[in-house]
This record gives sequence, C-alpha cells and structure tokens, in this order.
Amino acid sequence: MIKTVALQMTSTPDINENLAFVEKALASIPADKHVPHLVVLPECFACFGTRDGTLLSIAEARGHGDIQAALSRFAKQFGCYLVGGTIPLKTDDISQFTASSLFYGPDGQLLAEYQKIHMFDAAVNDATKAYRESKYTRPGENVIVIDTPIGRIGMAVCYDVRFPGLFTAMGDVDILVLPAAFTQRTGEAHWTTLVRARAIEKQCFVVGANQTGVHDNKRETYGHSMIVSPWGEVIAEKTTDTGSVIADIDLSIRKTLKTDMPVSEHNRFRSHFV
Repeated sequence: MIKTVALQMTSTPDINENLAFVEKALASIPADKHVPHLVVLPECFACFGTRDGTLLSIAEARGHGDIQAALSRFAKQFGCYLVGGTIPLKTDDISQFTASSLFYGPDGQLLAEYQKIHMFDAAVNDATKAYRESKYTRPGENVIVIDTPIGRIGMAVCYDVRFPGLFTAMGDVDILVLPAAFTQRTGEAHWTTLVRARAIEKQCFVVGANQTGVHDNKRETYGHSMIVSPWGEVIAEKTTDTGSVIADIDLSIRKTLKTDMPVSEHNRFRSHFV
C-alpha cells in the first residue's frame, strides 16, 4: 500500500509564503511509518501569479538555492517521496530557464529531474488571453521514468498531458505524477478527461496536483486535483479549495488489470522511443 497525496494550492508571488503552506500541509498528513508516502506539489508551487519574467529572476542553479533546499528538507523531515511541482532552474542562456520537476526521496536526496517538454503557447478566452510559456522557458528533451521502492514512476507536467506520445514513450509505469496549473477555461473543458485518459491508456495510477483559484495577477486556475485509478476511476478529488487530496493505492490492482486486459502487449503502434 502507498499513501498518495496531491497538494492543491493558490500560490502567490511570495516564495516564503508558499513554502510555509507546503510545510504546514505536509505536517497535517496522517503519519504512518509503515506506509510509504508519495506527495505531488502543483506546477509553479513556489512562485505564481506574477508578471512575466519573475520566474526567470528567481531561477536557481541546479543543486543550489532556497527552494531546492526546502524541498530536500521537507522530503527528509516528513519521510516522503516528494515531487516538487516545478521550479525555474538556470540554463546556459540567461534569458531562459527550465521548468523542472524535482523528485526527492525520503532521505532528502534528489532522485530525478524532469524538464517540462511541451510549452503552453496558446490563446485562451479568459482574463489573461494569451499565454507564451516559451518566451522564458526552455523546453526539455528527455522522457523521465524512475524505478523506486514504491514503483516505477513516470514524470510529466501540465500541458504535457495533451500529448499521448510522451506517455507511450515512457513504457510501463505504475504511477504518473502530474504537477499542473491548468487555466479555469481549459481545465473545465479538458482536465478530468485528459487525466482519466492517461490513466486508462497506461493502466496506471495518476496523481494530478493543480493550482486553484484567482491569483495575484488575476490568472484563474481550475483546481480539481485528483488521484485516478488504472481503470480511470477518480478515487479522490478536491474541487476548488486548497489542501491535500489523499488516497491509499495498491499496485496489485494494476497488475491484475494488466493480466486481464494486456493492452500494452496488444498495441501494434508502439512509439519508436520505446
């Protein structure tokens, strides 16, 4: 059994405020030293709802910085596997950062870094109107899957969920972790459908942690963080409030499903990445 947690936040531009929220939320999760915990934070959890370019100004060097130090400390302090949403990390180009999702083990050590691949450059009928993520963010190139004591974990971020080829390229995974900041407009139309579709096609659990509410710059995010079973059932969800979505999951469920319905073996259109 694994206790999975998706933390839903209305993040502000204040890094310290957001880190304090995360620490308080982690402290409130019922402790059980006999059950491993996997916690997923939302995209841009440490700084959100501000002017374009702010994330570039707070970007940290890999392995150094207050946000990374806090994530490592939280994972060790609370003895959990922690997916640190996304944070901006510096590149060799001073005009761009990577939107990096950092995965820490219970000992506080960094296990993996996934750099968001698909950039949200889109027009949306909301208060923001136009999103141009690629202006400051360098897209990643690598599919990241990591074997851990709690299973095989695939990593993706927000807009990635619309591109099934990424998930095909992962091969077999037990759990997909999906930090996000879906807009209200696109979220109400597509979020639940896309998250459930990825769970069904991969026959895996999905932990989707989303931003929610109206942020300081009037950007509105959808919420509805959820944990979905390999059958596509939403087994836990929080609509628009902030806080934790918690569900205990049993990986033997997906093993039984994959035996009864071996979809991956039947697939005749495998990605050339696999």
